[in-house]
Amino acid sequence: MDSFFQNAGLDMGLYLGYLLLLAAIIVALAFPILDSIKNPKEIAKSGISFVGLIVLFLLSYLLAGGELTAKYEALGVTTEFSSKMIGAGLTMFYFVLVIAIVGMIYSEISKALK
Repeated sequence: MDSFFQNAGLDMGLYLGYLLLLAAIIVALAFPILDSIKNPKEIAKSGISFVGLIVLFLLSYLLAGGELTAKYEALGVTTEFSSKMIGAGLTMFYFVLVIAIVGMIYSEISKALK
């Protein structure tokens, strides 16, 4: 009988956790949308950033190689498309990393010169 109540408590705790996770997801999606409705200029800035990321990904995809080697096949990469997508993801990561580092350096230098 004790294990029944322990399992019931565990189930109730899991369901409460799922409910709180769902509430957090809804709030995390709702507040930015409501804020964007109040300030439509922010939507344009977000759109420009999104388009920039798409362009950066396309550039990364064009630069990525699609070759398959025995090592890639041993790791589970079986198609040229998969290889090219992995290469594009890595190339985009490197681009974003360099952009972030340059942005931090620029920010610190511009603060120091003010």
